[in-house]
Amino acid sequence: MASPSSFLDLTAAELLDELAGPAPPGGGSALAFTVAMAAALVRMAARASKESWDAAGGIAAQADALGSRAAQLAQEDADCYDQALAVRDSAAALSPEKRDWEIGKAFAAAAEPPLEIARAAADVAELAAAVAVSGDPSVRADAVAAATLVAATARAAVTLVEVNLTAVEGDARVAEAEQLASAAEDAASRARGPVS
Repeated sequence: MASPSSFLDLTAAELLDELAGPAPPGGGSALAFTVAMAAALVRMAARASKESWDAAGGIAAQADALGSRAAQLAQEDADCYDQALAVRDSAAALSPEKRDWEIGKAFAAAAEPPLEIARAAADVAELAAAVAVSGDPSVRADAVAAATLVAATARAAVTLVEVNLTAVEGDARVAEAEQLASAAEDAASRARGPVS
């Protein structure tokens, strides 16, 4: 397994091996890297649109910042989930109430990175839709691809938020993740829509 701060230093082949391994990183890290890759596509498409679109530079800068944040979330997600598993495994000797409290607290913390991933995905989807609608037509398909990727990512992040919050009925974070996924899906639909 990679050292705690090394995911961003891995080659693509090494990262795929890490994702296929028996321990974290897992689904959340894969989703975070997907958002980072989609943000890179948006950045490229926006940069290619600078000659014909005044907003392209700002969109590219926003996509760059979101991509950097998403890449960091890959490590944060793996670390939080690893910590939650460690708490679960070490809590067996505690009283049932104390055990449930400690495990619930650890998994509630593990729900935060997937929620952040959904937030980043929704933001990247909005940028991708803007590029698809207003950017250079030669990179429209790339913007649509990015929007589609992050819409699926945001929807998948809902599942990770939900599974980490199973002990907390009616948690507002699940509702927020659902709203973010819907917003990302709406943006992807706009990206795929007809160009005016």
